Amino acid sequence: MRDALPDPVIVRPEEIEQLPDRPAVFLLWARPLAGGAKPYLAKTTLLRRRLRRLISDRDRISRVLNLRGVADRIEYWLTGSQLDSALIHLELAQRHFPEDWPRITRLRPPALVKLTLENPFPRMSITTRLGRGLFYGPFANRAAAERFEAGVLDLFQIRRCEENLAPSPDHPGCIYGEMNRCLRPCQQAVSAEEYRAETARVGKFLETGGASLKESAETARDQASAQMQFEEAGRLHQRVARIAEVQALSGELARALDRLNGVAVAPCVDAESVTLRFMLGGRWQQVRTVNLSETAGVGVSLDRRLREMVADVTACGEPSLEHLSILLRWHGSHWRDGEWIAFDSLEKLPCRKLVNAVGRVARGAAAGR
Repeated sequence: MRDALPDPVIVRPEEIEQLPDRPAVFLLWARPLAGGAKPYLAKTTLLRRRLRRLISDRDRISRVLNLRGVADRIEYWLTGSQLDSALIHLELAQRHFPEDWPRITRLRPPALVKLTLENPFPRMSITTRLGRGLFYGPFANRAAAERFEAGVLDLFQIRRCEENLAPSPDHPGCIYGEMNRCLRPCQQAVSAEEYRAETARVGKFLETGGASLKESAETARDQASAQMQFEEAGRLHQRVARIAEVQALSGELARALDRLNGVAVAPCVDAESVTLRFMLGGRWQQVRTVNLSETAGVGVSLDRRLREMVADVTACGEPSLEHLSILLRWHGSHWRDGEWIAFDSLEKLPCRKLVNAVGRVARGAAAGR
């Protein structure tokens, strides 16, 4: 997304009365005589009113910041949605405040579940950093990530300890090994290859969102039932139910990060358009705009236009914690001004569902104007 911003509109302080009172992100630059200070960056829902407060002729003492004496020019970007505002604000903060942008954006890194594949005896952990391994998330908070991690560990037999293992028959082990909830690699109860096989099952569970384990359990349950082994079928049915419970703990957004794909359908600055922001592999891609008046004018169906647009979308960049934070904040907020559609891959994107979402967002934006 870097360097993808459109050109800003540039005005002088004395021209603020001509500005629209609409949502925007802006930079307020000081005069050259002000010592080369950094610009003032902010986002607002009412651009003209906010600038009036910043650049006003107030004689009385006030706690409100007043930049009337130093303001030289204003650069602004009108935005159609809260999502647009957040992403443009992040881009400008990283560009102009490389040392201080985390404080300015107030973005908290999301909680992720990590499977540390590089360890000889892999384990799961909670983290807010990216690196090597298999990452699953994002979660709304650390507590939600811990509940999901505990649920996954109950389904498999990988270790829960954090020590660097030196396997030995004399190792004291732990309670989970005694309860048959760990393969006990610390006591050399299994070989490194056998433990790796169990770890691979955990990785497959995360990559498929639990489908790999649930399908095998359902198949085994149905076979047991067909063979009239009803006690075993009952046990397997309880396991299927438990797997479904763990799947639900991941929430609506969490996926293996390299498979975290979706599209945010949101209002546009242009009243006759809707924006599509694709997230591929845990990173926002360049914004796409759907002009609904053009669709009606040329007689091309919206479904066809969206399919052509999706065909041109390609993934660019690695997963970004900042982008995940913005997705979490926007998706989980009461002020979310759009819809989120998750999909496994661009080839499997539900275009009919996308067409309906575009129509609903367009009608909602028109009603709110």
